[in-house]
Amino acid sequence: MTKSRMNPNVDFYFSKAKKWQEEIKKLRTIILDCGLTEELKWGCPCYTFQKSNIVLIHGFKEYCALLFIKGALLKDTNVILIQQTENVQAGRQIRFTNVQEILKLERILKAYIHEAIEVEKAGLKVELKKTTEFRMPEEFQNILDDMPELKIAFYNLTPGRQRGYLLYFSAPKQSKTRESRVEKCMQQILKGKGLND
Repeated sequence: MTKSRMNPNVDFYFSKAKKWQEEIKKLRTIILDCGLTEELKWGCPCYTFQKSNIVLIHGFKEYCALLFIKGALLKDTNVILIQQTENVQAGRQIRFTNVQEILKLERILKAYIHEAIEVEKAGLKVELKKTTEFRMPEEFQNILDDMPELKIAFYNLTPGRQRGYLLYFSAPKQSKTRESRVEKCMQQILKGKGLND
């Protein structure tokens, strides 16, 4: 593949970064060497192949990372991909805490990027869990059983909105907190809105 050009609309991300400056600039160079198109999506540098998202760069407090959008489909022969949380279905990260780690893995990173491009060319899709496979918190189920109008409103939401609520309601360890979250969201659900609408 031919080397891609830097997108001036994305430059600000690299210049404003307070942390991981050297690391994210090196990741940018590696990705562009693989011929991807640089864009800005979700406030991060995102690299696409024929308008399909392949990988993005993002920084966190403890590390910076490459996020492969369909990383779950990569072979990961070097066992370096990380699933951020148990609820992330498709994306996988490779995390870095210094530029030496990136330099050491440069050849491998390029191989993973090329594999991700091949996954996209082949039209492969990540098999996502159905909403019914997500855990229904007992506290929410009890309220749905007592309030038929809430049950109807919840099941009329899009599957993505339903999953958002189920994950949000399930997260706390204490039943009292789960109940509180359900109560706070009831009106939102009745209005047909998702958690973040």
